[in-house]
Amino acid sequence: MLIESRRRAYLNAMQVVHWLPRTELPFAAPSRPELLLPLAPEVLPEFDAPPATPAQVPVNAPVARSGERPKIEIPRPGNAPKATSKAVEQVEPEPEVIKPKPVPPPRFALQLLRAGSCLLLVELATGQPFQSRDPSYLLLKDMLRAAGLPDSPQIIGEPVRWPLLVRGNLDQGPQAATDFVQGFIQARLEESPCVCIWLIGLPAVRFAGEADAEAYYRELPVEGLGNAWALPGLELLMDEPQRKADVWQAMRRLMARWKPSDE
Repeated sequence: MLIESRRRAYLNAMQVVHWLPRTELPFAAPSRPELLLPLAPEVLPEFDAPPATPAQVPVNAPVARSGERPKIEIPRPGNAPKATSKAVEQVEPEPEVIKPKPVPPPRFALQLLRAGSCLLLVELATGQPFQSRDPSYLLLKDMLRAAGLPDSPQIIGEPVRWPLLVRGNLDQGPQAATDFVQGFIQARLEESPCVCIWLIGLPAVRFAGEADAEAYYRELPVEGLGNAWALPGLELLMDEPQRKADVWQAMRRLMARWKPSDE
């Protein structure tokens, strides 16, 4: 059995303020009679709701008088807020950036030959090497005889075919083709120099001489290669025989380069 002082010490430790025993405790202090009374029911206060009104009019709201029209504010153009330049910039769509389309690689085949003191870079129209009985090859032999050069030119290496690769990410555009063709000729010039390079056909003129068809029959100074002579292709000369007269006139002016003793 717990004495009253120890029992209160336990209750204080458990933070119990009011408590009632279920049975009579020996040696306990008598209970206070007010704690044994039943609790009174809680009564909530009643509030009377105000009567509903048809419409509540604000105190500060203007009331239209009889016989007077309500004043309507009309917005004026000068009072409209001005849009800032920043907002206008945000509304304007950004210009679409158009990327340049990739340039397809050029396609050509060139054959390098040597005739006396001249190099000949000739377009292969069919892409195949020269045969001894090809009409284009026979025309080339006639041109060499007319120029006073050996009519049996020496073929140097394999034909230069472009593009080099069918697939891959290697740059094979026009500039890459020009660098390759000129580098190929420069390597042959280091082995054996020449006094003039014949560029026969538009691909030879374009990618070795960096010129176009307007340069036909003219002499071109090409950096790293020396003097070059631009000529139409052999197939074009056979299709348009009237061009042969222009070739002959230009040849007579330039023949002194490879035949200085015949002046």
